[in-house]
Amino acid sequence: MTLLLSIICPWLSFVFHGAIWGKGGMRGFALAQYAWLIWLAVAAVLGVLELLTVTIDLGLIALAALAGAGAAGLGLGPLWQFGVFALVAAAGLGLVRPYAKRLVNRAPALRSGTAALIGQEAVALSPIDRDSGLVRLGGEEWTARPYVPDLTIAEGTRVEVLAIEGATALVHPQGGSLT
Repeated sequence: MTLLLSIICPWLSFVFHGAIWGKGGMRGFALAQYAWLIWLAVAAVLGVLELLTVTIDLGLIALAALAGAGAAGLGLGPLWQFGVFALVAAAGLGLVRPYAKRLVNRAPALRSGTAALIGQEAVALSPIDRDSGLVRLGGEEWTARPYVPDLTIAEGTRVEVLAIEGATALVHPQGGSLT
């Protein structure tokens, strides 16, 4: 296995075995001593990619790379470093990511604009039919039509707003059946 790794990726053998570079001027330099720096570089690249993509996934993996750098800084071997990296990445992607996605995708707690008017009570200021009508809604006068097109609502009737189409409230008498 080690021979296969050395053939496929020679620099990886430096990391796994702390091999010393050749007889050139780098005698005594072990790449394994700088594994923490490699982990930091990986974390930095992932952090930049996270900023460009605005997903939480790469950020969580960058945090896992920082954990790998911490393991390397403590002097743990490469297998421990990769183990810490894998554990933190799995925990982040398995536990933190689903929770964060739920927070991002949930509906706003506060309705605003015309959405806040749906379900509100209004009072018919004039007879409401499919062609015309006015209601007092939230202290303002709104044009209104009945939600059921064939219905006519008398003046003074308390109605409920079921929908808003443009500047027109679609209303129905309170307590009345929609059928």
